[in-house]
Amino acid sequence: LQDLEGASICVQTGTTTELNLADQMAAAGVTYTPVVFQDAPSTVKAYEEGQCDAFTTDKSGLVSQFAVLANPDEHEIMDVTLSKEPLGPVVRHGDNQWKDIVTWTLFSLIAGEEWGITSQNIDEFMTSEEPEVKRLLGVEGDLGTGTGISNDFAYQAIKQVGNYGEIYDRHLAVEPF
Repeated sequence: LQDLEGASICVQTGTTTELNLADQMAAAGVTYTPVVFQDAPSTVKAYEEGQCDAFTTDKSGLVSQFAVLANPDEHEIMDVTLSKEPLGPVVRHGDNQWKDIVTWTLFSLIAGEEWGITSQNIDEFMTSEEPEVKRLLGVEGDLGTGTGISNDFAYQAIKQVGNYGEIYDRHLAVEPF
């Protein structure tokens, strides 16, 4: 964040991104000038037109906006995380079982990454003594059956497509992202 000392930063007003930016810059002792806009397209347009030195939004938004910048080679996404927020998939209203399956699968992919469980080493974790790992992989508990699917759903997901980090690295961590 120190590289942004004195910078003007475009940000969408009324968002948690605006608040997180203010909190993190203050905590780092970095002064900056927020340049606020009502919506994401206006924020990015202002950045591209040079009305600010940088812009910020959720990391997924940065990646998608970066891909459509006129000259992406002239820009970079800083390796700074201002916050971790519960962004997630959207499912049809009223389909609670599907929502639970999608939500718990996402949580399981993230937990797998946090535990260091990958598609390559997952079988080694099947004999883990950690209660949380046992529940995650379906060795104990009824997390899967409670949502109407196989109890080893997290094992199957991680084994077949990898943990959250593996999926991210495969699809989003390639140049220029």
